[in-house]
Amino acid sequence: MRLLRPSDGSAEILELAGNAARDNKKSRIIPRHLQLAIRNDEELNRLLGHVVISQGGVLPNIHSELLPSKTKIGKDGKPSQEL
Repeated sequence: MRLLRPSDGSAEILELAGNAARDNKKSRIIPRHLQLAIRNDEELNRLLGHVVISQGGVLPNIHSELLPSKTKIGKDGKPSQEL
C-alpha cells in the first residue's frame, strides 16, 4: 500500500467522489458519493474499512440466488413449465 500525504489522500477521495456524483447526474458531492468512492477503491477501502460515513448508505449488492433464474425453452419455442 502506498503512503499518501493527507492532501494527496483527500484529493484522490474528492476526485473519486466527484466521478461518483457525475455518474449519478449530480453536481454536488454528498456523503453517499464519498461512501461509493471509498468502498469501490481497494486501497481506500482497506485504509478506511472501519470508518462509518453518516448518511453514506451501503453498496448495492444482490446475491445471485435472489436473481430470477433463466427459463428453459421448450420444444415449441415457449418457456417450459418444468422446474
